[in-house]
Amino acid sequence: MRSEDGVLATEQSRAVTSPATGRHAANRAMRPGRVIGYRIDETTLLIIGLGRVAAGSAMVVIGDDLADTRSAFVSEWRLSAPSPRARHGFAALLPIGDAHPDISTIRFGEEETGAQFIFAPRLAAAEEAATLILESAGSQSAAVIDGLVDELMAGDVTRHRLLTITALLQAAHASDGFVELIGESHDGVTFLQGWSRGMAPGSCRMFVVGNATPVIAEFGIAVFPRPDAPDGASGFVGLLDANKATGALDIEGLVFRARAGWRHIALHPKKRITGPMETPEHIRSILLRTHGSPDVLLSLRAAANSFAGKETVSSLPYPVRMGIDNVFEADGGNLLVSGWLYDPDGHITTVGLCRNNAAARLDECWTRFDRPDVSDSFNEQQHFAPSLRGEQHTHGFIAQAQLPSDDPDASLYFELTLRDLRRAFLPAKPVRVSARSATLRQIGAIDPANCALPAIIDTQIVPFLRQSGRSVPVIDTILNTGRFDEESSPPIVIGAGESEEDIAPLLALLALDPETRAAPIVIAMPEVRFRRQTARIRELARFYGLSVRLVSVNGSGDDCDMLEAGIQALTCETVVSLSASLIPRAAGWYGKLVATSATLKGSVVSPVLAYEDHSIRWAGSWIEEDNDDQPVVGRYTGYPLKAVTDMTLTRIAAASLACCIMPRNAVARAGGFSAGYLGAHEKGLDLGLRLNLSGIESYVLPSVQMWGCDDVRGGGSPALTALVEEIDRKIFKSQWSPVLGIKKHLEKRPT
Repeated sequence: MRSEDGVLATEQSRAVTSPATGRHAANRAMRPGRVIGYRIDETTLLIIGLGRVAAGSAMVVIGDDLADTRSAFVSEWRLSAPSPRARHGFAALLPIGDAHPDISTIRFGEEETGAQFIFAPRLAAAEEAATLILESAGSQSAAVIDGLVDELMAGDVTRHRLLTITALLQAAHASDGFVELIGESHDGVTFLQGWSRGMAPGSCRMFVVGNATPVIAEFGIAVFPRPDAPDGASGFVGLLDANKATGALDIEGLVFRARAGWRHIALHPKKRITGPMETPEHIRSILLRTHGSPDVLLSLRAAANSFAGKETVSSLPYPVRMGIDNVFEADGGNLLVSGWLYDPDGHITTVGLCRNNAAARLDECWTRFDRPDVSDSFNEQQHFAPSLRGEQHTHGFIAQAQLPSDDPDASLYFELTLRDLRRAFLPAKPVRVSARSATLRQIGAIDPANCALPAIIDTQIVPFLRQSGRSVPVIDTILNTGRFDEESSPPIVIGAGESEEDIAPLLALLALDPETRAAPIVIAMPEVRFRRQTARIRELARFYGLSVRLVSVNGSGDDCDMLEAGIQALTCETVVSLSASLIPRAAGWYGKLVATSATLKGSVVSPVLAYEDHSIRWAGSWIEEDNDDQPVVGRYTGYPLKAVTDMTLTRIAAASLACCIMPRNAVARAGGFSAGYLGAHEKGLDLGLRLNLSGIESYVLPSVQMWGCDDVRGGGSPALTALVEEIDRKIFKSQWSPVLGIKKHLEKRPT
């Protein structure tokens, strides 16, 4: 088969070359009948050769397999230095698919009329391939490369493909300037500044060359005079699209299509990168010198007015002011914020809470309430008086929000947007605490008589608690006193949480009972309480002759958290839980629980809990229907103890984790105690039901009774205690009502 001008494809003829230009001169000669390939990526091969191949779409046969045909894009040119054997050159983009990289021959066109070529044994590098096109096409190289880039850009633009495009444009001297400054911002936009010949004011589709997947983004461009730039060039500034822009450190260059064709802008070797706090000020310093389309200038103005780490609300020329009371952050970026916003004339259109590139609209979900103290404070300021309107005092707000928490050092701030599109900012410093602690502190600061309290609980507090992540207790220190042998008999695990019950009387009672005096005892408590009480507890243990293991737990937590940590400090098969707020009614309780458990392997058995007035605090939990035919958890409460005197060991829906005997792995098997509850009752009931659903049966043993009182929080404040109970009931109902309605095997009320 013959190629152009009747020369055999296998003939080794004189090379057609021209003087090398630039630092990437071709180190191989191009010969008629032979093609040189460059692998652009896994799917595309660039082929360069000498010969007459029609431009456009061409049918290609690879090797001798006539069935292996595919369509290639061909760009052709007349050689800048033609010879008798070759007057034309060509470049083709060949989709290789699953073709083997060691291609020996290739034919363009039909079998009888096409041109066949031999592949050079070694693939070229990107710069070498670009230089071969430049040297052979001469003055036509710019148009040739533009055509190739058009075709490459029409497909899936991979990193390797974009690097090839960059090499082609650089070889064709289509480099068009430099990016000298890259600015990051809290708004997610990436600000670029530099100089260019081909950039024009307006919006441009920009391909960002980087060390990751290429980014294609809209680039809003404004230009300004640059006396220090080369002739015909001007300065430019612009913003890459906020949703697609890559990080400042990832940008290696830009590729775009100007009026005169494709252009490449490199990153200046002495580039400057500004952080989110510096970028707005830099944009402001140059904004007045730029000109461009109104929408681009408006976006630059907005970027110049973005958060720069300073409070700007107090500088607004309107009667708009803001104050923050609390900003609590629990695990996973779960935020609970409260404060006030004074805006009697309605200048504010949106209120957001922002961090990094994320924002939460507070004004769409917050709960507002009266703050007459805010109105009174501004009544005394003369320049605010003309804007006051009637008796409107709903300045206070509470809101729950969720923001990414990947960067703990990232700035958190409030953003106010006004009707005239200007923005104002208020930095905030979150207090990182557990969701439970944050809620107790927040509701403790609200007047129980506040008419907005029900709405605050339903729309802010309950969602905040429900979204709180579970934190597994972490053991810090373990100390043993006496001969601690957890295999001798089931250990008694006492969870002594944040509440300050004095456990000395409980230890004395355990010492008076021969059964419990011989049992191993685990006492788990928060590290602060551990440091304060360890010496005294160890002294009491030695005095009473008890075998005690003291467990310090990182952070704070309630009795349930401490119980879980105490269980983690053991390896035995069975444990007995005992809340620090309970005391045995009579000796022998431990032996009865152990004996009963021996007959019910793998089950949970609880005693009856009673008040000091001989009324029932708890004697089992079961499922029943309320007045609306909705499933609820029932229990004996307030009945006299004699109501359960004749009851024997009874299967129930959920045991009481305040005191029970159970398999040591039961808590872990059910997933541990749930986060989100403020008190211990619903938190324990929640786990008790999950134990049942996981296949662990629960029983109540009425012949064993313990004394105790209800869990009290908030320093004994009746109003706060009632509020805590109400919140826990709402959380429990929201989580369990759908489940209880379909789980028919949960135990009904015992009769």
